[in-house]
Amino acid sequence: MKLSVVILNWNAAQDTAACVRAVQAWDFPGGVGRPEVWVVDNGSGPPGIAPIRREFPEVHAIESPVNRGFAGGSNLGIRAALDGGSEAVLLLNNDASVDAPSVAALLATLGSDPSIGVIGPTLWHREQCISVGGRNIARHANTHLRPRVPPAAPLDVDYVPGTVALVRRGVFDRVVLLDEDFFFGGEMADLCRRARAAGFRSVTEPRARASHNLDRSARDRQTLHIYYIVRNRFLFVRKHVPRGRGWLYARWTARAALTALAAAARGRFARVRAVAHGVVDGLGGRVGAQPDRVRRDPPRRP
Repeated sequence: MKLSVVILNWNAAQDTAACVRAVQAWDFPGGVGRPEVWVVDNGSGPPGIAPIRREFPEVHAIESPVNRGFAGGSNLGIRAALDGGSEAVLLLNNDASVDAPSVAALLATLGSDPSIGVIGPTLWHREQCISVGGRNIARHANTHLRPRVPPAAPLDVDYVPGTVALVRRGVFDRVVLLDEDFFFGGEMADLCRRARAAGFRSVTEPRARASHNLDRSARDRQTLHIYYIVRNRFLFVRKHVPRGRGWLYARWTARAALTALAAAARGRFARVRAVAHGVVDGLGGRVGAQPDRVRRDPPRRP
């Protein structure tokens, strides 16, 4: 099974370089060749991925003039990998790490069952398991499954997080690519939902383990991340719940109001504003990138 790895870069060339080095160190048993690596620069400022090109001339580099988000940036790499004949594509965050035995386990399970379309490892931050897959984001607030004891056998889930996700070529051939309307967050839940409708399962393989460094994105989690979580849940409901969506709109609006009140009580007014924008934009059907409006700080009092 020919494998390609797609890694996004956005103003983090050092992290991306470290991620590429780790991938190039993979040594699969049985004479399996190394995967092709596609690095997509998502509209970074200087130096962009020039350092990546210099250090890794063998890596395929794609540069987007604008930030296309996780969905749009990943799609650039996915299309190129599929055009190059890849049979599976591994989406890998540049702040995540996964070793060769874990990737081999993902490939083995994917190859053993044609009904599996998307497969991922258990995700860990330091010594804490932070996800063994996700639940339906239209119905659940805390969608990442976090059992005290990880499963002992492959587990069917509603979606595999895009942090580390191995996708069979057939999924992209039959249900197209990631939906760029989501921009960031929710696109993997949407892809897995569409894959399931086409007959593919989404699975977590507990023999595979990956680390995700949440510290690197801690600042954005207070504003941009919460905005996209709130907004994209409404977009997901609009897209995948044809009947009875009104009560889900009401439910998620009420929950967002509670989140905003809790943030206001702590003086986190940027978070309040991000949540409010998320509700308004979600109900209004606004899609795509909104970083400048969400991040804009209110005027400070003298």
